[in-house]
Amino acid sequence: MAQAEGTPDIPDMGRRQFMNLLTFGTVTGVALGALYPVVNYFIPPSSGGTGGGVTAKDALGNDIVVSDFLDSHNPGERTLAQGLKGDPTYIVIQGDQTLAKYGLNAVCTHLGCVVPWNGSENKFICPCHGSQYDNTGKVVRGPAPLSLALVHADVSDDKVVFTQWEEKDFRTGENPWWV
Repeated sequence: MAQAEGTPDIPDMGRRQFMNLLTFGTVTGVALGALYPVVNYFIPPSSGGTGGGVTAKDALGNDIVVSDFLDSHNPGERTLAQGLKGDPTYIVIQGDQTLAKYGLNAVCTHLGCVVPWNGSENKFICPCHGSQYDNTGKVVRGPAPLSLALVHADVSDDKVVFTQWEEKDFRTGENPWWV
């Protein structure tokens, strides 16, 4: 003898659809959760945003406040800060105790060493293979093939803000190689 619909032994379509929906939702959620990191891997991260730039950070990771920074540094100094993409970037203090409108990426264009500022010789000298750059970061002696990359160094709300340099290189008159 066949049982009629609605009896407790045979689930009705509402329960079956609910269980199918619940199973489908669970499987879909797990699959999307597993695919998210894979898809995210192939999407490149932004390089600091296109609008406001990146606020320069000191060695401890604090924002560089211009008024305090200028009080504690001398004209002619080049001081390292964290710049675009986290690269070490020099902030240049001019003779009139103001910041230059540009910063210099401190990564040597030969093999990627961080190039220290040599104040006594008024130039950057790479410790790896002896490349030398003048006080504006223009290469004056190889084996480095290119000058140090430039960034804009602006002041916004009493903080140093680095933005991408896309204009011609004022040192060479050429288009920037780092863009």
